[in-house]
Amino acid sequence: MSYFSETEARSIIRDTYGQVHSDGVAVAEALYSTEELDRLPRGAVTFALGVGHPVRHAALKPGETVLDLGCGAGIDTLLAALAVGPGGRAIGLDMTPAMLERAREHVGLIGLGNVELREGLLEELPLPDASVDAIISNGVLNLSTRKSRALAEMVRVLRPGGRVSLADLVITEALPEEVLKSPAALAG
Repeated sequence: MSYFSETEARSIIRDTYGQVHSDGVAVAEALYSTEELDRLPRGAVTFALGVGHPVRHAALKPGETVLDLGCGAGIDTLLAALAVGPGGRAIGLDMTPAMLERAREHVGLIGLGNVELREGLLEELPLPDASVDAIISNGVLNLSTRKSRALAEMVRVLRPGGRVSLADLVITEALPEEVLKSPAALAG
């Protein structure tokens, strides 16, 4: 049973992530290597809000097109862009204008010309069919109110032989009703 409409859930998530402030590096240092972090702007590192390292497991190759779902401030998008090189392309997608603004700043600071940032939803990807080689996502699928639709959209935009590398939260038992009704818990 859902306690929030799709519109309410998106508003809660957009507001929460639009107001996030961070100046710590503990999350990034726990997930990424020092060598990776040293290549990135400090802001991308301090705004690392993920739960894993999907780029590490995506087996990205030079020249590929990779889509980062829920790119946030851009840490995984930047790492993906570096992995696919100047002949490839990294597309960061997020539904939060404030996070996209941060990601644009970080792309500008690192000076990568192979990054494209778009505002959009997991459930309605603004990309043509069979247009990406790989999809990465870090702690975002759990925020979708329509996970099956989000997964169907991933399949739609993947090229034949494409791959998905997701890092996300998994719940192994029922949550108490007070948690399910909590806007803060909904937003992660």
